[in-house]
Amino acid sequence: METYYNPEDLSKFEEIGKNAPDLAKKFFDYYNAVFADGALTEREKTLIALAVAHAVQCPYCIDAYTTDCLEKGSNLSEMTEAVHVANAIRGGASLVHGVQMRNIAEKISL
Repeated sequence: METYYNPEDLSKFEEIGKNAPDLAKKFFDYYNAVFADGALTEREKTLIALAVAHAVQCPYCIDAYTTDCLEKGSNLSEMTEAVHVANAIRGGASLVHGVQMRNIAEKISL
């Protein structure tokens, strides 16, 4: 089945710099610095990235960070829990906007 998303494109990510090498270098330098060990370990940062990938629904990122998580020693239970954290935040963000809906509905109903 053909889809817009082609998993093979993930390996071509660095090609994004072909026509803008300076901007690509800045992005990849920043990206690599963000994911280096710091107050959080690379493993912890990769779990965060996996959760964010699900929140923003990026199939390329989900593929990449699933692999990275496994390579950095995370297990499926930790990864699933990270996805649930993303879901809880995303779902909660939708629900809390329900307060805005209720405020407007109550104002119009008066």
